[in-house]
Amino acid sequence: MNYGAVAVAFLLLLAFIYLYRKSRSRLQPAVAADHTRKILEDQVPFYRKLQATDKPSFEERVNDFLAHTAITGIGTEVTIEDRILVGASAIIPIFAFPGWRYRNIQEVLVYKDTFNKDFSQTEEERNILGMVGDGALNNTMILSQQALRGGFDRNDGHNTAIHEFAHLLDKADGSVDGIPEYLMDKQQTAPWLHHIRQEIANIRSHDNDADINPYAATNEAEFFAVITEYFFEKPNELQAHHPKLYNDLQKIFGNQIAE
Repeated sequence: MNYGAVAVAFLLLLAFIYLYRKSRSRLQPAVAADHTRKILEDQVPFYRKLQATDKPSFEERVNDFLAHTAITGIGTEVTIEDRILVGASAIIPIFAFPGWRYRNIQEVLVYKDTFNKDFSQTEEERNILGMVGDGALNNTMILSQQALRGGFDRNDGHNTAIHEFAHLLDKADGSVDGIPEYLMDKQQTAPWLHHIRQEIANIRSHDNDADINPYAATNEAEFFAVITEYFFEKPNELQAHHPKLYNDLQKIFGNQIAE
């Protein structure tokens, strides 16, 4: 790999982001309410399952998130549908907390496809679907457009955007450790961490019936993000296979969802 070229490409990406942000006097305007509602109804199962009285609040919070967070295409055009799906992914994990707003994100960069750890979309080993940036990319999330859309096309327990917003929730207390302290009572944290480590050990020993993505065994932070996807995508299946995990997550997120 030509590390000099990679460094130059990375610096150019940062320069592009800086100039793009500076050139805009305001973020993208909110999407018309009727359009938001139709996209959510057509593409977001979580929204469809909400009580009719809760749907306006979800719509309002999606548009509020989009009014405060730039969604920028890098090498691809970001559609209105993409923006709504990003906003829905942000609000789903925090919907039970009306006063919650993300304080650790300013922009979501949308790449057309997968990328590698150097943010390249053309080099080899492009297997990253999404990431929460740090360092120079702090307060920035990167998502693959295909993964964003695919997360809502298939109800398979996997949703890259929800996964990355789970990382943001985890990161909000300053430590990415699988414990979203702002969403938990203090007395919950030690039992939750103990439970996470038990489940990681089960996955590593191939004792989880293969229904939890093995990537969850990477570390505590990835376990939390992976199981959050599962909880919001297939709650009934999670409850049937892992009732204790389901109950723990229901306490964390304040949600009980029926499929």
